Amino acid sequence: MSASTAFQAYGPKIILASRSPRRKQLLAEAGYLFESLPSGIEEPPPRPNEAPAAYAMRLAYLKAAAVARRISEGVVLGCDTVVEAEGAIFGTPVDRDDARRILQALRGRLHRVVTGVCLWDVGTGRTTVRYATTVVRMDDLSDTAIEEYLISNEWQGKAGAFGYQDRLGWVHVVDGSESNVVGLPLELLSEMLRDFSKELYAGDPGRR
Repeated sequence: MSASTAFQAYGPKIILASRSPRRKQLLAEAGYLFESLPSGIEEPPPRPNEAPAAYAMRLAYLKAAAVARRISEGVVLGCDTVVEAEGAIFGTPVDRDDARRILQALRGRLHRVVTGVCLWDVGTGRTTVRYATTVVRMDDLSDTAIEEYLISNEWQGKAGAFGYQDRLGWVHVVDGSESNVVGLPLELLSEMLRDFSKELYAGDPGRR
């Protein structure tokens, strides 16, 4: 039995607190039944000295909480992905100039893609938050190559100003989950759903 089938055997629906087409595609391809309800929150900036994982998990929690307040049942899935290089945190670029700044900072070096994942059961109020980290290397792109990519607008809406799923050829996974770089670490999600379902079963005998 797959992780998606095992978790949803007793009936809870997953509500993805995101409008990201990439996260929707990953969930669908993994066999999960879900609905999408964007959180609509304005993402706050990192706090002083806040670690990338702590920041990503905080945003994932805030997104899940925003959706959980608006529905009466289901398990909300909140996610947020950031990129970290030498202590600097990069989120989704706000415009082309910001995307250029990010790509210039990341080119030719190793960096880490960090995704926070929050599960929130609306019926019981149970929550769990974890994160996954993937080490990625970007080729030393020329200014011309960066400008060509910026013109494509494929950087829009993507943490780190690039989309691994776009098969760019100049972004390489060194260690960790490839789906995490796309925006949702499926391996971690599977573990979290398995553990979460055990907690829900234990707390609610009626779901056994």
